[in-house]
Amino acid sequence: MLAPSLAKFGPLGAREFELFDLPMIFDDYAELHKVTEGQIGADLFKKLESKGITGLAYWDNGFKVMSANKPLRKVDDFKGLKMRIQSSKVLESQFRALGAIPQVMAFSEVYQAMQTGVVDGSENTPSNMYTQKHYEVQKFITASDHGYIGYAVIVNKKFWDGLPPDIRSGLDAAMKESTRYANDIAKKENDEAMEAMRKSGRSEILKLTPDDRKAWKRVFVKVHKENEDRIGRDLINSVYKLTGFDPNI
Repeated sequence: MLAPSLAKFGPLGAREFELFDLPMIFDDYAELHKVTEGQIGADLFKKLESKGITGLAYWDNGFKVMSANKPLRKVDDFKGLKMRIQSSKVLESQFRALGAIPQVMAFSEVYQAMQTGVVDGSENTPSNMYTQKHYEVQKFITASDHGYIGYAVIVNKKFWDGLPPDIRSGLDAAMKESTRYANDIAKKENDEAMEAMRKSGRSEILKLTPDDRKAWKRVFVKVHKENEDRIGRDLINSVYKLTGFDPNI
């Protein structure tokens, strides 16, 4: 069994998984889990079966926040900033839509790049920012919860199908319990990391007003549309319908 990042499946040929890179398509964990624990999540896992993979569960890392050495509240605040991303066409279009310059870079190199000004900022979950000490070299963190990072627990399909049915059903039940446990830990660690960065006094934590959030969302709907051909218009619309997302914001 493995639990790779969902971002790994696009390059594998299952671009539908880039759905999870779309900014602000989920407002909260309740909306996200309607997808990951429902029919859409199950249908996405079926896309992996032709590659010899069985998907067992989705595990959260969490929702991403923004960081930089200037406050990021308004859409215009991003103009001209060099923002680090992991390799993703969707994330490239996200930052270009904000007027920023996306820079693909290994996670391990980000601290030094921030320290030396090679990049101006980044996006990541609070737990990742905290463990890598990004708050030491970034003056501001915006609690935007604008994007999601998650993992898929996967297993070799031939191996899984070869297990006795009673063993498979027992493992399925254990996976459901483990998923709740893992997701609870991820949320707790992100909450604690955010508080620890605030208490450090090195980074100021900023919140978006409802109007600011709406302005971000308006820009990000364009990113959703730009990536319809990659991810699938019907898939994106099915998520909108399930969560109540209004693309005409």
